[in-house]
Amino acid sequence: MAMIVEGRRGNIIQSRHEDHMLILKKAANESRKTRSYSLQLEESVSAFLDSLPFESRDYATPGPLSNGSTSVHAVLTERLGLVIVSLSQLLKEQPKVSGIASAFLLHAILLTYIPMSARRLKQIELADESETKTYRKFLVDFAFVARATIDNSQWKQHYEKRARQCHVMDVIDGRVFKMVLLMLQGRSDIAKLLSEAIREDFSYAADILERSSGVQLQLSDQTCFTGKVISPPKEQKVVPSILRFSNTVFDQHLMSIKIDVDVRDFVDIDARSSRIFREISHWHNPKRAIDKKKTIQIGNDKAGMRLRRSNQRYMDEMAKYAASLTNAAGKILEPQTITVQKETKNSTSKAQKAPLNPGNLQQPQSGGLSNNRKAGPKGKTTVNKTKELAKANILAKKDIYAESTFASWANRREAFDKIVDPEARYRRTKTYQDDLPKNKLMTVDAEITLYSLQPLLEIWSGYCRADKREEGFKIAALIWNQIRRLWSMENGLTKEIITHSLEVCRILGLPSNNEVTAVVVDHSLTFSFKVPQPLAVKLSIGFSSTDFQLLYYGPYMDRNTDSQPDPRVPFNPDGWQRRVLDELDADHSVFVVAPTSAGKTFISFYAMEKVLRADDDGILVYVAPTKALVNQIAAEIQARFSKIYKYGGKSVWAIHTRDYRVNNPTGCQILVTVPHILQIMLLAPSNAKSWAPRVRCIIFDEIHSIGQAEDGVVWEQLLLLAPCPIIALSATVGNPGQFSDWLTVTQRSSGFELSMIKHEQRYSDLRKFVYNPPKRFTFKALGKRANLGDLGLDGIPGFQYFHPVASLVNKSRGIPADLGLEPRDCLILWQTMSKHQTATYPISKDLDPKSCLPQIIRKADVVAWERKLKDLLSFWMSNSDSPFDNVLDELSAPLEQQNMIDGSVFAAKQDSAVIDVIDPSDLQQTILPLVTDLHEYNALPAIFFNYDRAACERIGKSLLDRLQDAEKSWKAESPKWAAMTESYEKWKSASKLKAPKAVKAKKTKDKDDERGSKADAERDSAEREASPFEQFDPDAPCEEFSFADVQKVQKSDMEEYFRQMEWKGVAEWLMKALKRGVGIHHAGMNKKYRTIVEILFRKGYLRVIIATGTLALGINMPCKTVIFSGDSVYLTALNFRQCAGRAGRRGFDILGNVVFHGIPIDKACRLLSSRLPDLNGHFPITTSLILRLFTLLYDSKNSAYAERAINALLSQPRLYLGGESFKAQVLHHLRFSIEYLRKQQLLGPRGEPINFTSCVSHLYFTENSSFAFHALLKGGYFHQLCANVEEKPSATLRQLMLVMAHLFGRRGCRQADIENKETIIKRSSSIVFLPELPTKAKRILQEHNQETLETFTTYVRTFAKQHCKDDDRTLPLTNLAVGGSNSFDTNVLHSLPATTARSHFVALSGHSDTFTSISDLCSSTRSGIFLEKAVIPHLDIPSDTPLNAYLYDFFMHGAIQPLEIANGIRKGDVWFLLNDFSLVLATITTSLENFLNVAPMDDGDMMNVMGLGDALEEEEDGAEDSEAPLNRSLAATATTLPHVTRKKREKVLDSWDAFEDKEEVDSVADTLFEGDDASSSGGTATDEGLANVLLAFRMLKVEFDTKFKAMWA
Repeated sequence: MAMIVEGRRGNIIQSRHEDHMLILKKAANESRKTRSYSLQLEESVSAFLDSLPFESRDYATPGPLSNGSTSVHAVLTERLGLVIVSLSQLLKEQPKVSGIASAFLLHAILLTYIPMSARRLKQIELADESETKTYRKFLVDFAFVARATIDNSQWKQHYEKRARQCHVMDVIDGRVFKMVLLMLQGRSDIAKLLSEAIREDFSYAADILERSSGVQLQLSDQTCFTGKVISPPKEQKVVPSILRFSNTVFDQHLMSIKIDVDVRDFVDIDARSSRIFREISHWHNPKRAIDKKKTIQIGNDKAGMRLRRSNQRYMDEMAKYAASLTNAAGKILEPQTITVQKETKNSTSKAQKAPLNPGNLQQPQSGGLSNNRKAGPKGKTTVNKTKELAKANILAKKDIYAESTFASWANRREAFDKIVDPEARYRRTKTYQDDLPKNKLMTVDAEITLYSLQPLLEIWSGYCRADKREEGFKIAALIWNQIRRLWSMENGLTKEIITHSLEVCRILGLPSNNEVTAVVVDHSLTFSFKVPQPLAVKLSIGFSSTDFQLLYYGPYMDRNTDSQPDPRVPFNPDGWQRRVLDELDADHSVFVVAPTSAGKTFISFYAMEKVLRADDDGILVYVAPTKALVNQIAAEIQARFSKIYKYGGKSVWAIHTRDYRVNNPTGCQILVTVPHILQIMLLAPSNAKSWAPRVRCIIFDEIHSIGQAEDGVVWEQLLLLAPCPIIALSATVGNPGQFSDWLTVTQRSSGFELSMIKHEQRYSDLRKFVYNPPKRFTFKALGKRANLGDLGLDGIPGFQYFHPVASLVNKSRGIPADLGLEPRDCLILWQTMSKHQTATYPISKDLDPKSCLPQIIRKADVVAWERKLKDLLSFWMSNSDSPFDNVLDELSAPLEQQNMIDGSVFAAKQDSAVIDVIDPSDLQQTILPLVTDLHEYNALPAIFFNYDRAACERIGKSLLDRLQDAEKSWKAESPKWAAMTESYEKWKSASKLKAPKAVKAKKTKDKDDERGSKADAERDSAEREASPFEQFDPDAPCEEFSFADVQKVQKSDMEEYFRQMEWKGVAEWLMKALKRGVGIHHAGMNKKYRTIVEILFRKGYLRVIIATGTLALGINMPCKTVIFSGDSVYLTALNFRQCAGRAGRRGFDILGNVVFHGIPIDKACRLLSSRLPDLNGHFPITTSLILRLFTLLYDSKNSAYAERAINALLSQPRLYLGGESFKAQVLHHLRFSIEYLRKQQLLGPRGEPINFTSCVSHLYFTENSSFAFHALLKGGYFHQLCANVEEKPSATLRQLMLVMAHLFGRRGCRQADIENKETIIKRSSSIVFLPELPTKAKRILQEHNQETLETFTTYVRTFAKQHCKDDDRTLPLTNLAVGGSNSFDTNVLHSLPATTARSHFVALSGHSDTFTSISDLCSSTRSGIFLEKAVIPHLDIPSDTPLNAYLYDFFMHGAIQPLEIANGIRKGDVWFLLNDFSLVLATITTSLENFLNVAPMDDGDMMNVMGLGDALEEEEDGAEDSEAPLNRSLAATATTLPHVTRKKREKVLDSWDAFEDKEEVDSVADTLFEGDDASSSGGTATDEGLANVLLAFRMLKVEFDTKFKAMWA
């Protein structure tokens, strides 16, 4: 037994040995007595510690306990001290155990000296039961006393004061203890076998024990224990062997590996059964390579017309989607036509070295004349006069234009003066100002701004007269903001305007800027500015202007961070943005970390424009993590750029995802794609000499996706494969410094320099609130209120302000770097800290805002102040005696008080006798009160985030139902509505009577007739438009019961959207919800519906969206308020920041709101205070990737690009685990992965891909299932299974499906299902637990696993022998070293040979270097060897837990509901899981056809092999031109595949739709090799069996997809 435990004092006894586990469990059961027993130990422990004033010695330094002099204080480890105290107490109670106590003490001392490598001992079995009982009883008693001692307070204090780590992790080693027991039995010369140091330690420890217990222990004590030594199984010495391998590219990386094994020529591959793999087509393009000799004819058939219509419709939709996007200023994107920049001959060489600076293009060349011709004096005079006349003419025209603009403004102002309500007058003025063209606005902007101050001053005066200044401070902030805008203007600012603005500042008590000066010649105002006259009540804000700015003006503060004009971009970029531009112009890579809305978007489009202007061949690739983001970026490119090319086949942009393509991916200049597709394109041999070398830049958006468990390794591989500079963008990276260091190294190895540019401030602050819903609520209609100046949700009943510092409940976390404080947060924090400061922890006067902040505060000033406050607060947090807890309690008090408030009827806006009682914890019941308040206080649009798809739909449905019910009741009771409908019916009847009769058209008509008809039509149209009922729709939602802003979208567009959704089969309630301004968004929703939701939300029509995290990752869906509605395990610190970043629309909102709804306070605190997770790397050198690299290298004929890609990929193989030792380990792993591929007959001796390489490499996304599939294919299992597919199709397909369900889409059953297995099976008609794998398939896979285990065991042994020289003795968490040095004589204990590959800690139980499974290998490998189970090609057969039979179950019955109920598959996941399996089947069939060189499939025109679900979306997109929706009910009946019989040679159909065009299905497999001779490409008799395999997989795909299609219906 070995006891090695890491942790704090108290975690004392652990054991690996079963016998001792029983003992220690028994001791644990006795722990209830420990409390009373500890009282007895109190005196013993106290006396022991007092009598021995010893110090703790470093456990890693073995040596004598005493120097031989009793006058010198001994030095003991805590572990030995614990042993002495425990044995002393035992000997007091049981003196007869002295013999076994001597053995235990000697064993404890030996543990200090024995190295870990020598503690692998033989197992000892005691002779009889009585000895076993004595042995167990002693250990139980020792464990009981030791536990009580550890729990003793004096013991803890004694060692904690010495700041030593707990060294009691290695108290007992059962095998060493038993060996000592046998050594002491009958031997009096045991002392001679021990070193002098061990004898001295034993003697000194025995003396201490004698003084405390009165019992003397000696090495000569007899133990009376006998037993036998059980020798371990004899290890077979197997000489490992590897197959020959040599490749010129890989050899240079592998030459440093010294493999001490027998290398032999292994003729393991029968040349007759081996063929060179040739890539005919890839899974994403099953078309055979085009024969250039044959003429391509495009027929004008229905399919072609359908494809063209589909493309036209898609581009139209893309244009509409792009029209909904806005820039950083909130304006619609304006397209620009790109032209290639021409370079002069002299500048060509320079331009090749340095990028062209667009700013230089606008600089005129020195010298006024061309050809360096010098002008004489007379010529110069003439030129000057001409220039002066032109200049005077331009000034005159400007004056005329300015006068015209002022006159137009004066006319509009006279209309505004007639508006009595000052708020309405202000809004009309602002609307007019915002709508003015830029050239006109520059002229009158200052005067209009001054004019807008008058209504604001009137409103502020009203608050002052009513003594409601606090409510009106928002208006005072608006006034101050308008004045600040005035002072910053560059045009139109006159002395008169400045005088009036300064006077307003004086009256309100706001700081004045006496340095502001007029920028133009004075122009008289077109109106008389009325300065408020002194009143009985002063108009001053009434307190410090500094406090006013911090509390109320924070969102308006100047956010200028070194902004300056730059000719390269159409705005004034900040300093960090200009640095990005400089790096891009230098063709350097950049890693940009900046919060959402900080201004990262322009970076991508600047790089795109740079590539487009350079030439017509360069390519930029934009990599997005989701398809939704792909669509958005493509639409934005469409809206921004256009370009005319000299030659056809080129386009500005293209989309390429697994599901669809738009435009030609290899003929565009900007490719928008996802990581998997870019990896395929970079590794495609056909691109190695054409497309890949033209890639100039790759943009990795949302680069933190590299930390994902599933796709992160693909991101990492792409960063290593990148053949050009990269741009990496993210808002949420926890360890940007480390990540940047790795990126810098990888880019430098590729010849590029990389810079990290970090910006920490958001453009708009986020204000947090906790929503506590009422317990009583009634709703009749949406209310309205004055909301001018409203920003946050302060003051709304139920919304409690959440100070960010109140979330710092866990001091150990510190303050996250991205915990932002807005100006008022800083002031409140400073006031609270000042209140609770002490003499020991004072607040410096330098932190007083009145002294450290300027008179007019900017955001940059607050940021600097915030940093100092955080530093002081962090210092307080780290000291337990500081007033930090008092500060935290005060800031948290409002949240606690709010939780105690009983709900009231604050949401009822109308008188009502009936009040609904709602459950505050029910999200469906509380959603309407929350949205109603947001609507009333102008806090919409809003996004509600809930990570449960079904919950999103339930919440949305509940909101719709309550709005409809309320509207229905209102219509039934409202006299106003009754009168309106009655008038509408009368108007409609009258309109029918006035309708013009249809006149038979004349064959010819004269001009008079034409004039008359046009006049009549215009008159009728005017009459119809004059009626208020023209736009009235009694069936449309009423404004009082709808959140939609119907003015934002034209009615015709909405009708088109609804027609498309109806055709797509979108649920009726979802479309009704859209009409009321409510949308649902998650990955399980219809794609068309999701796109329309995004468009309508951006346009402002939709104002409420309930979504999962699909809208968080980079999607341009900005809103005013984000609500986290309901808790979820998926709501992490990272997802919280991603979602919260949607709030605060740059260009729309200066402040964003974040609301916690239905989330516990402690969870909200964790979300705010948790640090972002660090990005951790993956092991990028997967076996599939190695295989694909060899394919790239071989098929591209060792192209320069292929060699560079391989060299780059092998340069830095893993994040943060660099160093030569780890690099050597990766190369070892690479070499043995190649060995695996050689043995699996996938690679030849020179690295040439052979046999089924296509099938395995194209299934890369299913690794390691792909290699298990290959093992069955290579082993002939599928050949045998499918031999009778024509005679017994049903039985064959069922068994084939069972095997496939074991290989792909593996999901373990839930623990609850496993525990209630029998009950579930009896209760459900579904197959919940996957039946066992057929015996032969199981045997083949187990043999494959064993071969794999042998290969990678050899890898571990080889690497450990060459590189792991240190003793494996350090614990991984505490880094404490265990055991002694290697100088100990191992013959004393008859140690077994030390392990090489196995961890020495695991070897304590006697394990050798023989591993039983891959799990055993990966979990017990020694330290210093990194081995991930995921990168070893194997499947656990049998699985550790029962597998879920969801795929097999669906194949059997084709029903969806049982998958959710019985199999536990989430409803929203079903479609994706089935589509993934459909993609697997499509990939296998395509790969087998490539291998057999079969004629193209019937649906070969499809550009992508994809899952059926994606294919159906493609088909429906192509059929949308039909007049009526497709009758999908017919598809639901086709749930089974008709019986298939073979007639001669039958043709195989690839998909479900192939049967629709065939009258008979009997010819399913006819003409399998039509048009090709298998023997011509190396076909043998093996191909005959493989043809049956292909036939079976096609039939399986047809039947599975048929049922999948029915599910789709």
